[in-house]
Amino acid sequence: MTDPSLGVLLFLPYRHMEQRILDAVVAAGYPVTLAQARVFQRVDADGSRLTELAASAQVTKQTAGFLVDQLEAGGYVERVPDPSDARARLIRITDRGHQAVAIARVMQDRIETEWREHLGDRELERLRSILLRLRGITDPWE
Repeated sequence: MTDPSLGVLLFLPYRHMEQRILDAVVAAGYPVTLAQARVFQRVDADGSRLTELAASAQVTKQTAGFLVDQLEAGGYVERVPDPSDARARLIRITDRGHQAVAIARVMQDRIETEWREHLGDRELERLRSILLRLRGITDPWE
């Protein structure tokens, strides 16, 4: 690829970061798959409904349910009653899940430090600023 599209240029560093974070989490003793991680990373701090997770992960409700079942079996999430609707359930991160998130954050910080060293403070902040501006027109969950 001599002249990659902007989409590819945005995807490559994301994929690099995602894989290194997943590798670190798994190496630390938290075996999750990429598909599970893509749903898990979207669980809100106060809990999320399955339909919200499915939509934000861009998978069917059935697929999200299957992945949440696996995450629950691994001890990363739990299903609890939704205090705002007795008929609904929330998916919430457990203590074990928070431990895995802490490992992920350490690796994310390490990667961002590497990128800062490569690009310099000014350029990394410029990139961040540009991506935040794009978020305004690209992120329906902002």
